Amino acid sequence: MTSDRILPKFNIPSPAPVAGIPRRQAVAAIASLSAVPAFAEFTVEIKGVDQRQIPVAIAPFKGEAQSPQKISSIVSADLERSGRVASVDASGVALDESSRPDLAMWRQRTAEYLSSGSVTRLADGRYDIRFRLWDVVNGKDFGGQSFVVTQADLRLVSHRISDFIYEKIFNERGVFSTRLSYVTKNGGRYTLWVADADGENAQLAFASSEPIISPAWSPSGGQVAYVSFESRKPVVYVQDVSSGKRRLIANFRGSNSAPAWSPDGRTLAVTLSRDGGSQLYTIDAVNGGEPRRLMQSSGIDTEPAYSSDGRSIYFVSDRGGAPQIYRVSAGGGSAERVTFSGTYNISPAISPDGEWLAYISRVGGAFKLHVMNLKSGGATAITDTAADESPSFAPNSKLLVYATQQGGREALMTTTLDGKIKARLAGQGGDIREPSWGPYQK
Repeated sequence: MTSDRILPKFNIPSPAPVAGIPRRQAVAAIASLSAVPAFAEFTVEIKGVDQRQIPVAIAPFKGEAQSPQKISSIVSADLERSGRVASVDASGVALDESSRPDLAMWRQRTAEYLSSGSVTRLADGRYDIRFRLWDVVNGKDFGGQSFVVTQADLRLVSHRISDFIYEKIFNERGVFSTRLSYVTKNGGRYTLWVADADGENAQLAFASSEPIISPAWSPSGGQVAYVSFESRKPVVYVQDVSSGKRRLIANFRGSNSAPAWSPDGRTLAVTLSRDGGSQLYTIDAVNGGEPRRLMQSSGIDTEPAYSSDGRSIYFVSDRGGAPQIYRVSAGGGSAERVTFSGTYNISPAISPDGEWLAYISRVGGAFKLHVMNLKSGGATAITDTAADESPSFAPNSKLLVYATQQGGREALMTTTLDGKIKARLAGQGGDIREPSWGPYQK
């Protein structure tokens, strides 16, 4: 399994169709209002919680019974999945954004925060979504927002409401309205999906009878780079998420793999074997062209990951006899070793705030997700599973998504950096793998 990341074993091929992703329609209007559940529609698994969860009531939105998406259910599920919120039952309560709730009653129900809102279908078929948030304990009105959107964007608006509530409660930006990409293998079919941060609302980006690996979001969130084996060898493509159009970036002799975006989105670091063994190169992310070799190594160098400031590239190399994580200047030069604990460390991912390195380490035959503080060098395992892979940071640097095995099937999980809060994401059927967490939505 994980050894494939060091020395991929390439298989067979055959062309496959490209399917476009419908462009999400923009939120038509967001305005501050002047002037309270339904529960999760998918399974949330949270383990190891040893901190107090904030009780929050999300009342059923007025009119949502006629809406194709139950806004209050999606918001409640988002907040629960963070592991920091416990839902308070608000069923049977009639409130909207204009209501003046009986806060004393909500205090008796143990709620510390309350949100209420409405869903109205407009004459042109769009939906007017409004909501308000209350601090029940202090009697404070946090105000609210309104959105006018098409049916296709009802889930996106729900996630943005979740972001608003989460930020007001925790003074920390939420990531519910960001997106993930991941790959499923179902029978002999591989599919690259772009989905909401909860794994739902997946839209097909590309499908093939041959493997698709290593999806990576561009810093702008408008493109995904990935490796396709459709031409009987690994080749790097970049695909526009809105239009579905894609362009060939690296198709040199030998293998072309492991694309990683520079923070400015102009360059991809890739692993190429065109000159012999697998080595690191950089290449223009727009036009491809002639790649530039970063260094000469007698070992296999692969899995590049740019530092958040773009000055360095972390990568995996067996130059010392076993796979370890190293760092080299983005302009090339001498590499320095970063991981020293353990004999097999792969799949580096750097947090957007530049403080953390996530990676997979083999411990007693098990492949476990580890997190290292880059200042102190201290590293700890944060999972109790045995087949973790492909960690990717959320844009707030507070969460990680990774693939693992549960019940004999591959699945996606999110975890806090201390490993105390984990949640299993929903997703398309089949084995789910290769997750990549996109940036904040513009």
